[in-house]
Amino acid sequence: MTIELKNVLELADAALAADYTRVRRAANALARDLAKGGEDAVANELKALVRKRGVPLKASGYVETLPVDSKSRLPLLEEQTWPDTPIFLNESAWRTFNDFIADAKRIDDLSAKGLASRLGLLLSGPPGTGKSLLAGHIAAQLSRPLYVVRLDSVISSLLGDTAKNIRSVFDFVPRKDAVLFLDEMDAVAKLRDDRHELGELKRVVNTVIQSLDTLDPSSIVIGATNHSHLLDPAIWRRFPYKIELGIPEEGVRADLWRHFLFEDQDDDGRAGLLATVSEGLSGADIETVSLTARRHALHERRDLDLGTVVSALLELRSGRVATPQRQPLDPEQKRQLAVTLKEKYAIAGADTARILGVSRQAIYGYLKQQDGEAQNG
Repeated sequence: MTIELKNVLELADAALAADYTRVRRAANALARDLAKGGEDAVANELKALVRKRGVPLKASGYVETLPVDSKSRLPLLEEQTWPDTPIFLNESAWRTFNDFIADAKRIDDLSAKGLASRLGLLLSGPPGTGKSLLAGHIAAQLSRPLYVVRLDSVISSLLGDTAKNIRSVFDFVPRKDAVLFLDEMDAVAKLRDDRHELGELKRVVNTVIQSLDTLDPSSIVIGATNHSHLLDPAIWRRFPYKIELGIPEEGVRADLWRHFLFEDQDDDGRAGLLATVSEGLSGADIETVSLTARRHALHERRDLDLGTVVSALLELRSGRVATPQRQPLDPEQKRQLAVTLKEKYAIAGADTARILGVSRQAIYGYLKQQDGEAQNG
């Protein structure tokens, strides 16, 4: 097991200084070292300890001063911890992610040779595709704190204050050698030729552009939007790195099922089957369904019921809100599900049997009964 000694020293120094932000950051870095070395239990215990003891540490006298809105006195930023959940990306997104990390780590060398681009990454895509999670992983990879802009504080009822708040945010983050994450960026960076927007709001966009231009080459800004078509073209040009996070492809969906539902254990090909049935769903949908099904199995002290998982997926695909039911499917529900999987999704009987946990003969019986009912009808 390899532990970065600098993380141990940083943790000790931060604790003696009663600096909660640094303690949390160093402890998370040390926990990552432990996890990589196979000490998952110790890593989780360390992270839990930091969360539990954070308030007393703050009470000892250290309070980080964040920029605030002059009227509401609400902080314009909040620091977030690095994520524990892994990210799942397609090949193109992985390439851009790795390029960005590599360039950020060697920004001084690149700058010396005139090869550096500004470290701006723009993430676009629908909700639930992992934009916030990806920003957290970038901060973790670079061992930098992650500051997230609070739009509810930044966007003041007095538009002149909004521009001032934006300047305060961009002035603060470089001093912390941090990653700045600006979610819902279209809220402050809309097209300036939008005839429905007031002139003052257009000046807010200009402030964002000017603030980005004043950052030094090592400053990292990650923007995210669910509505990329609303962003001003000048904003796009200031983010050399771009990743579009769409609905996950089938291979990525299978990886998501393996991790969240089967806990990276042997899934006997069932993750691939669930990937087929979950077409069109987001990573967040798959995570929610998986964890709900696992909780139900734990509470009821039984094995996973994949039938309830598939039933919930079909509900979600039809546009309804759904999670797996707590009790296993009854025989009639299994019959109806087997018919649906065959008729709408062309899932083979043997595969349906694996999903429902029944024999092939039972699936044959379900389908034969359906054929009989159709003929009689």
